[in-house]
Amino acid sequence: MQEGTIERMRWVYWVKLYESKFQAGCLAKRMEEDWWIYGYECPQSVEVYRSKKGRFGVRYQL
Repeated sequence: MQEGTIERMRWVYWVKLYESKFQAGCLAKRMEEDWWIYGYECPQSVEVYRSKKGRFGVRYQL
């Protein structure tokens, strides 16, 4: 990164969408708490979002 520039954080989207917010929330919580078990990098931020078709997904920032 060059001096004076700001690196913008980008979201990484989990590939699967869920029918309920509860299901997506369970995955988000597991990603926050159990990242080291599955060999993922520790996410800085995890959130549940709603797609245009009304299904729920999880996105995170590394």
